[in-house]
Amino acid sequence: MSDATTELRRCVDVVLGAQWGDEGKGKLIDSLAGKYTYVARCAGGNNAGHTIVTPTGTKLDFHLLPSGLAHEGVLNVVGNGCVIHLKSLLIELEKCLKWGIPDAESRMIISNRAQIVFDYHQAIDRIQEERKGKAKIGTTLKGIGPCYSTKADRSGVRMCDLVSKDFSHFAAKFKNAVKSAQGKYPELEVDVESELAEYEKLATRFRPMVQDTITLLSNAITKQNETVLVEGANATMLDIDFGTYPYVTSSNCSVGGACTGLGLPPAFLGNIYGVTKAYATRVGTGPFPSEQGPHDGCGSAISKPEMDITNASTPDQVGEWLQRKGFEYGTTTKRARRCGWVDLVALRYAHRINHFTAFAMTKLDVMDGLPKVALCNSYTLNGEKIDYFPADVNELEECTADFTYFEGWTEDTTKCQSFEELPENAQKFVLECEKRLGVPIRWVGIGPGRDAMITRF
Repeated sequence: MSDATTELRRCVDVVLGAQWGDEGKGKLIDSLAGKYTYVARCAGGNNAGHTIVTPTGTKLDFHLLPSGLAHEGVLNVVGNGCVIHLKSLLIELEKCLKWGIPDAESRMIISNRAQIVFDYHQAIDRIQEERKGKAKIGTTLKGIGPCYSTKADRSGVRMCDLVSKDFSHFAAKFKNAVKSAQGKYPELEVDVESELAEYEKLATRFRPMVQDTITLLSNAITKQNETVLVEGANATMLDIDFGTYPYVTSSNCSVGGACTGLGLPPAFLGNIYGVTKAYATRVGTGPFPSEQGPHDGCGSAISKPEMDITNASTPDQVGEWLQRKGFEYGTTTKRARRCGWVDLVALRYAHRINHFTAFAMTKLDVMDGLPKVALCNSYTLNGEKIDYFPADVNELEECTADFTYFEGWTEDTTKCQSFEELPENAQKFVLECEKRLGVPIRWVGIGPGRDAMITRF
């Protein structure tokens, strides 16, 4: 193998969620982004939410924007695998001015092949959920699924259509798309002429940001020796193929999406980093074997502010502890997240799919003060222990998580500067998870700030 080929294999690193999302991917990306030329989003839309706390204490809540914008000089790509609600993106760009990122637009590059999320996609999302009734998925209602559906049935509209020299080209496609949608949803109301007038203005605003990102990234890697950090959205357990289907998102948010969502050859990929919390959370309905505490059936945990969680020992108390102390409310939806112990069965399954180089384990500090902590290393299904993740959600619903408990710790981990400074029981918990996963845990998060991340090696 030539040296040139070896170099190519190391120029693109990937950060992916290994649970049901909300693991703290933004925190890891923020700690790494300054070392790369590009940070690139490969899937999803503004259904994602990555929160970053800068050294000055400013809280940045990115949705469509790549997290590399928090670092001066880093270029940011929204890839062809993403779906873009342009009005929401404008709101985020305006927030960047308040956050002290005045050059956000000049460092933003949007793929000309990315699909556009229209307001009517969001209306369809609501209609679909209402039609499902109690069987609703618990989507973010951002129109993500309906947009990917139109992409798949080839009636979608892309950024290249919007910024083409002849706006009538976009107008014709938009009208056809609306007509197709209304054929399926007769109750759908769209003011076509008003929308077109608005999008004609948006075309002028976004035209400078839209490029052929396939050529851009290929040239950057092969000709300029630049580096890329791929920012995954959502997580493996929400992947359209590998997640808890149908309670999933509508894109491939596992490692394959890094290639298809950016036009990157697999040979370019180097390190694949998985992110997990020290416990587990999910928003949305669907099976969650290691869950602690009840939920409302619509994807939100039931919060009981009056509950005494000082000595959390029951499942309800543990779930309430993790939710309150971890501030487990969706960045995008604001819904209370369902909480539970870390699920190593699900994490090993995610590893089989993505082959992680290493894990980042975030929010260990949330478990400070718990009398007992636990991990799930297997399930019991029909009286038998299993260590695989069932495809059938009905089987998964019947699985009982098998927990191994450990003594907790009372010390404050947020002041620790190294792994060795962590309380002994906290170290034991992390090392036991690492041993049972068979994947090194390279980073341990102990707070929301940029510096609150211990690098072990």
